[in-house]
Amino acid sequence: MLTGQLKNDIDNLWEKFWTGGITNPLTVIEQISYLMFARMLDMQEEVAERKAARSKKEFDRLFPNTPEGQLLRWKNFKNLSGKELHKHLKNAVYPYFASLGQHAEEEGLGSEGSATQALGHIGEYMQDADLEIKNESVLVSAVEMVDNLPLTQSDVKGDIYEYLLSKLTTAGINGQFRTPRHIIDAMVELIDPQPTDIICDPACGTAGFLARTMEYLNRVHSSEAGTFEDEEGNKHYTGDLLEPYREHINKQMFWGFDFDTTMLRVSSMNMMLHGVNGANILYQDSLNKSVKESYPEQEEDFFDIILANPPFKGSLDETNTNPDVLGLVKTKKTELLFVAHILRALKLGGRAAVIVPDGVLFGSSKAHQQLRKELIENNQLEGIVSLPSGVFKPYAGVSTAILLFTKGGSTERVWFYDLQADGYSLDDKRTPLKGEGGNDLPDAIVKWKQYRELVEANASDKKIEKTFGDKTRKAFIVNASDIASNKYDLSINRYKEVVYEEEEYEDPKVILKRLMALEEDIVGDLKDLEGML
Repeated sequence: MLTGQLKNDIDNLWEKFWTGGITNPLTVIEQISYLMFARMLDMQEEVAERKAARSKKEFDRLFPNTPEGQLLRWKNFKNLSGKELHKHLKNAVYPYFASLGQHAEEEGLGSEGSATQALGHIGEYMQDADLEIKNESVLVSAVEMVDNLPLTQSDVKGDIYEYLLSKLTTAGINGQFRTPRHIIDAMVELIDPQPTDIICDPACGTAGFLARTMEYLNRVHSSEAGTFEDEEGNKHYTGDLLEPYREHINKQMFWGFDFDTTMLRVSSMNMMLHGVNGANILYQDSLNKSVKESYPEQEEDFFDIILANPPFKGSLDETNTNPDVLGLVKTKKTELLFVAHILRALKLGGRAAVIVPDGVLFGSSKAHQQLRKELIENNQLEGIVSLPSGVFKPYAGVSTAILLFTKGGSTERVWFYDLQADGYSLDDKRTPLKGEGGNDLPDAIVKWKQYRELVEANASDKKIEKTFGDKTRKAFIVNASDIASNKYDLSINRYKEVVYEEEEYEDPKVILKRLMALEEDIVGDLKDLEGML
């Protein structure tokens, strides 16, 4: 959570970008990311210099120890005038970004878990980085604002970037890259990742699922001493109990794939600012057949957890699609192919929470039924949370659901939750709602955990049926045999029972008699009024 002053500073800078002619919010975030990256490199160099001074040992520098090389450092160029600053960033600093990643990878710069471990990927995506801030006063303001950001506070860095990314939700088509934060948080809590897991988002966009997973881990694994409040009462979590897992978190835990280099740059920066310095944010079309050659280990039986909101619309050319995915479900529809890909990429016993359009749940095509049968018969489809149709407004009004499944085994029953409110109005404005009944997400999480506790305790079918057998409630279960007999239809309305309350009306003769009496009263009042005139 950011302080009001920090939000105000970011809002003012955002407005300067717009008035300075940069109206694409993704471009604004990208340009701010470059400047944050430049400052963080300098901060990393200063830390290494202080260590070297104490140990009296030489160290591998990020910046050459020459006048030209030292001028690439943030502290040495941040005070240049607008014209000089623009020229220096465009001709010297940004080109250096592109070479730095390759240099770091070749020379093995940085200790394990250090920020330099992330340079290989970021440097690769910085190769086409360009300074698009033409207005010199806007550039100077941007440098001043970035220089004042509290980037030394690990948890605040992530909040800063989250706030920047939230701007995408108010900015036209770019909102497609961002799943609402509260929906991501609910999915992460439903799946309950552990610090030993390997986690992936095969269509990562801005890495929202991965970054919010790191925040969840920090929150769950912070001691009382590692939790503090700021002056505005916002709680901050240091994740101090995660130290034994830090190397795994930095190097192996997080994997994100995308084929948009802008998204890869933003994702890499997002993970760095959330304290994950070696996240595997990689260029890849996850459904393409080339994935078998590029990432053969990760393509099948690799991940413990997958969290995703894959593309809903579109169709792929079968000749370029991974044939092993087509073996699970022969279709051109991306929403079906992604679920099949996720099933393949999970380890046996691996878990997933995936957002899908409702058509996946009840589509009548052979491919739709084939995929649902695969989930029921050869895997454990554990839960379905039906989301209201306004969750992705104003960008899309399509109804969606969250699939919760585990790879392997077979399905005995499926837990359903009819989520009718997510805490915001379901119109294009998405105004926050207050009071009871405005948000079903907390109840859904409580009910899911209650259900999972029964399952993991090997509770009897009778006990589970007693707790979740009432299909008139928001949370209920359906036996897999009933689903199979309905062509594996998973739409919640197929199974939810609606209770209609009987309305009782008075006898028409009684109503008519009352109306006639009322008419007589009116006529009497009119006659009294006439007598007064």
